Amino acid sequence: MTPRIPPVNPIPAPNPARAADPVLLLDGVTLTYPDGEGRLTALDEVSLAVPAGTVTACVGPSGSGKSSLLAVAATLVAPDGGRVVVAGTDTAGLGPARKAALRRDSIGIVFQQPNLLPALTAAEQLQVMAHLAGRKPREVRERARELLAAVGLADQAHRRPHQLSGGQRQRINIARALMNEPAVLLVDEPTSALDHERGAAVLDLLLTLTRERATATVLVTHDRTHLERMDAVVTMADGRLSAARTAAV
Repeated sequence: MTPRIPPVNPIPAPNPARAADPVLLLDGVTLTYPDGEGRLTALDEVSLAVPAGTVTACVGPSGSGKSSLLAVAATLVAPDGGRVVVAGTDTAGLGPARKAALRRDSIGIVFQQPNLLPALTAAEQLQVMAHLAGRKPREVRERARELLAAVGLADQAHRRPHQLSGGQRQRINIARALMNEPAVLLVDEPTSALDHERGAAVLDLLLTLTRERATATVLVTHDRTHLERMDAVVTMADGRLSAARTAAV
C-alpha cells in the first residue's frame, strides 16, 4: 500500500514587510567552459535577485544553463565575470576555505536525489550537518527534532532511508539543507522522482518553509504545473536568463 502523505498546513502569504534588498544576487554573471579549441558559454550575462521569504523558479530545457546557475550561486564554481553576493557577502576573491564556510553557514542545497547515508537514521542525517558546523550536541538534537516536525516526520526520526518512502526521503533532504539555518536555499529538481501528489506536497513544504524561515529560495525544475504558485519565474535558454514573472518587493 502506498504510504499516505501527511496533510500540509496552509501556505503563509509572502511577508510584505520583508527587506527589499536581495539575499542572493547574481549581477551580470558569465561562465564558460573549455570546448575543444574554444569555450562554451554556460551563463551569458545572467542577473538574478532573490529577496528573503520568496521562491524563484527557474525553468528551461536540459543544457540551457540551469545547473550552472545553481553551481555558481552555491559558490561551487567561480564565474568568469560578474558578481555573486550571498547574504551580503561578495564572493569575488574568496578563497576555498572562506567559500566553504559561507556554504556551511549561509547556503542550503537540496539535491535532485536525496543521497541519504544508509546507515544513519532520519534524525542523524540532520545532526551530522550541524556537527560539522561545530554546534553543541544538545542544540543539534533540538534543531533536528524541530525540523523533522516541520516537514511532518517527527514520528520517523529513528527510521533509516530504506524504511522511508521517496517523498519522505525528499522531505528529509529539505530538512537537512535547512539544518544550519541558511539564508539561501538552492533546490535542484526536487520532484523529478515523485508522483504528482508527492511532488505537490514537497512544493507546498518548500513554499511554507521559505516564508516561515525567510530564506531566499531558487528552485530549478522542469515541471511547469505549479509555477503560478511561485513568487517569481525565470526562464533559462542558451545560457541567458529572462524573467517571466518577478517577485514583488
